[in-house]
Amino acid sequence: MLQNIRKRLILDKITKYLSTNEIIILHGARQVGKTTILLYIQDQLNAKQEKTYFIDLEDSRYLRILDNGVEEFIKHLKEQGFEVVENANKKVFVFIDEIQYLINPSSFLKLIADHYPQIKLIVSGSSSFNIKNKFKDSLVGRTIDFEIFNLSFTEFLDFKNYYFNINDNHTEKKINELINFYEEYALYGGYPKIVLTPELEMKEKYLQQIIDTYIKKDIRDLAEIKDISKFNQLIELLASQSGRLLNMTELSNTIKLAKPTIERYLFLLEQTYIIRLVRPYHNNLRSEISKTAKIFFYDSGLMQMLWLKQLSKELLGQIFETSVFSELVKKYGVEKVAYWRSLDKKEIDFILKKAESILPIEVKINFAQFHDTAVNYFIKKHKINNYKIVGLKGDKENKNEIYPWQL
Repeated sequence: MLQNIRKRLILDKITKYLSTNEIIILHGARQVGKTTILLYIQDQLNAKQEKTYFIDLEDSRYLRILDNGVEEFIKHLKEQGFEVVENANKKVFVFIDEIQYLINPSSFLKLIADHYPQIKLIVSGSSSFNIKNKFKDSLVGRTIDFEIFNLSFTEFLDFKNYYFNINDNHTEKKINELINFYEEYALYGGYPKIVLTPELEMKEKYLQQIIDTYIKKDIRDLAEIKDISKFNQLIELLASQSGRLLNMTELSNTIKLAKPTIERYLFLLEQTYIIRLVRPYHNNLRSEISKTAKIFFYDSGLMQMLWLKQLSKELLGQIFETSVFSELVKKYGVEKVAYWRSLDKKEIDFILKKAESILPIEVKINFAQFHDTAVNYFIKKHKINNYKIVGLKGDKENKNEIYPWQL
């Protein structure tokens, strides 16, 4: 059994599909825990006496085998002692880490799905951009996809060995402990390795490694970016603007890059789970798509290292709002999160789009900073009666004021 591996919340959703015929694909940035999730699932299957095999495509030996085609892969499995025959009593669960390294992953996965139902594939990829570029053939109906993000606050607490149940009645002492934990979570972000590292200097070092190896190298090489310095400038400028309106003209003038180039870079950064462009809420979808987006980073720690070159010792509003955005995405999904801004510049930080309703959400470090002008206008216009103010400091005075873990 694997030691000290924490169960991620998404595992319950993933394991439901272990008995189906679909290929399970995990998408996400580097260092968010995809490999650990694969290893956890393998360990659970091994405990049930299932047949499992793990392949890491960062090992060039395995990469050559799989790139040589499905027949070579099947031959390799048989050499490892796995009986791959039709109508076998048990499936062989094959885990493939870093599937994007294959020359043609789409063809490989399609052939396995169509001709080897006795093989259950669970694969991961560090970049949806890379995977989507290489998925030339349709895999519709053959895969089930999961996006893996860094830790949610609930998972953060679990990694800290801190008991938390949202349904408990919390004492003032418990609430103060949770506030301190959330402040740490917002300041340093949710990458598992960062959460488990106690020293600030080491946290910064590890985050800088992610920046240097994943953002400034892997992504740059992936997109064949030629003007490296301007790409790096763009990322750093975007980090300083997390939570703000995206101004393409200002970006273009500041960095001296053409708008189409910036748009390409933004697409790339979205597809590799670094940023998200959040669209404004409108009743008219066409209008919603055409309006100015807001820029958000998925990880508040990474955002600070790009922006400030260090982790802040003080929780700034911009950092807190970025952390709340990340929490909303993990709990409800990226497509459910919007913001709202009127022509006369009334603004609400987030609009959460639920199945049959919408929920305005304002984010303030201190509850006392909240002003109700924009919210009152919005709820009257849209004929709703519910809204939330997410904060950490100060006294909560009504039911609309909540802490981030109550979202």
